[in-house]
Amino acid sequence: MQPYMRNQLHCALRLLTALTVLIAGAAASQSYPTRTVRLVVGNPPGGAVDILARIVAPKLSERWGQQVVVDNRPGAGTRIAGEITAKAAPDGYTLLMITSAHTVGPALYKKMPYHAIESFSPVLLVASTPLVLLTNNSLPVRSLKELVALAKARDGRLNYASSGIGTPPHLAAELFKRSAHLNMVHVPYKGSGPAFADLIGGQVELMFAALPGALPHVRAGKLRAIALTSAKRSQAVPDLPTIAELGFPEYEVTNWYGVLGPSGMDREIIERLNAEIAAVLQMRDVAEAIVRAGAEPMSSTPQEFDAFLRSEVAKWTKLITEAGIRAE
Repeated sequence: MQPYMRNQLHCALRLLTALTVLIAGAAASQSYPTRTVRLVVGNPPGGAVDILARIVAPKLSERWGQQVVVDNRPGAGTRIAGEITAKAAPDGYTLLMITSAHTVGPALYKKMPYHAIESFSPVLLVASTPLVLLTNNSLPVRSLKELVALAKARDGRLNYASSGIGTPPHLAAELFKRSAHLNMVHVPYKGSGPAFADLIGGQVELMFAALPGALPHVRAGKLRAIALTSAKRSQAVPDLPTIAELGFPEYEVTNWYGVLGPSGMDREIIERLNAEIAAVLQMRDVAEAIVRAGAEPMSSTPQEFDAFLRSEVAKWTKLITEAGIRAE
């Protein structure tokens, strides 16, 4: 065979291979899903990310005619859930609902079982929410001013809970301590559920928590909401002031939630997941449920989410390094 003809044949074979891959990917995305999809959550039931996952999952089940099961895998600062997803087959049947904590891990832990960016396929941002500063009902304060005064009077004797070292609630509390020049003791828990239980029971005195997980306890009268961490007030609790408007104008912390899949997922399946979840978030009853829970629906392209994740890793790495925060 002449060299020219051999080169032509090789080009034709490469083109045929590429077309076969494209056709297979398109067919996979059109038929996906054909079985149960697992949405892994790295926190116990009852927290903000779990609430949002359970708002979205049933709607996806209805649209697809396939079950979307929320699989809670708490522990190790959400790394257990991350590792499960990172090591799963990249076929779209194992997804991960993450929080801001996902982008904190690279700075917090010396060894990670996965890479926060490269081990995953970004799908989209789902929602964002402020955190809320809570106290138990026995603490004799009803305002931020009273809380700051009490914390200074009991220098080093007030304690605050968090859902784990390096989680957004922990970082929000540490930032507030610096802003208000307070000395308080950190009591980390394995997730927001156990932290809420001890806060309600009086074993700890205050806590920063994502608004969706906190609202049911506040509305039931089990906990007292003092202020929000966002720059603006929330639609869910319009009468609750922000820390910024109460004398700390530079203070702002928000939490966000998004969906990832394992690295190497087919582009067509990623795009379909993005479109389907975005459509669910635009449903009136879903949007209203998310707002009632204390969050705001969001959306993004996979590419936008990827850029956002990279910027968040850089931001938290800088903050954690400067503050000297380390996981135990």
